[in-house]
Amino acid sequence: MLTLFTIPKPFVGVFDAIQRNAIASWTRLHPECEVILFGDEEGVARAAAELGVRQIPAVACNEHGTPRIDDVFAQARAVARHDRLCFVNTDILLLPEFVRAVARLQGPRYLMVGQRWDIEVKGLLDFTDAGWAEALRREVARNGVRQPPWAIDYFVIPRTGVAWDFPPFAVGRIRWDNWFLWRAGALRVPVIDATWAVLCVHQKHPRTYSSINKPPVAGQDNTRDSAEARKNLELAKDKYGDIRDATWLMTPNFALLPAITPRRLYRMVKRPLLRWLGLGRPGA
Repeated sequence: MLTLFTIPKPFVGVFDAIQRNAIASWTRLHPECEVILFGDEEGVARAAAELGVRQIPAVACNEHGTPRIDDVFAQARAVARHDRLCFVNTDILLLPEFVRAVARLQGPRYLMVGQRWDIEVKGLLDFTDAGWAEALRREVARNGVRQPPWAIDYFVIPRTGVAWDFPPFAVGRIRWDNWFLWRAGALRVPVIDATWAVLCVHQKHPRTYSSINKPPVAGQDNTRDSAEARKNLELAKDKYGDIRDATWLMTPNFALLPAITPRRLYRMVKRPLLRWLGLGRPGA
């Protein structure tokens, strides 16, 4: 089965309902799924208790008080009950087919990712309604906007078998997710694009991130325009990947096919050729 883990923002304002919706959807994926919330931001302990999930409050942070990705992944791999792990952002709704997709992953090395659909969700969803998932699908079909392949909100990996060796990236800032895709390629880990098998729903919200004891700066998107964002860019060293680098595609009926697409073939030829000519970006 599956352990899902995340690093929530404080449960205040719009993020209280958004994060409760997301976590509640994960707890309904399968009775055996485990959910872990990392960190001790405002409201995390209360939400964990009310939603019946696990909290691990102690997380290594950077000098700004923002949780570090490397520590959270290391802790999750050490304490998870299950052999499949999923880091997922705490504004993402997942539907029951997600566990069917995860069940297709075999072997000791893989990374499953997928594109998301953005919609507006107001307030708490009614998960006591047996038709909540179908209602969500209809809303996505009417008003959802699919986001580009460099916007990556979930990562499914085996608990052991791959040495990812994360730099000390700050969560919620740019580029660590793209570094993750680059790292998979560098290690020749099969990357599965599950976009067409999994409906990944992002609840739209203001693009700010509040780290521990540090409110967001008014008018500033500090996911990108901050010292922490610049530090993440420095740590990534221009090592960039996205979902277009997937080596496998998962179809709507959960079959796995080689990712032989024009874009994939172009990227397979372009990168080695540029490196051979000495024209490629460092780390590309």
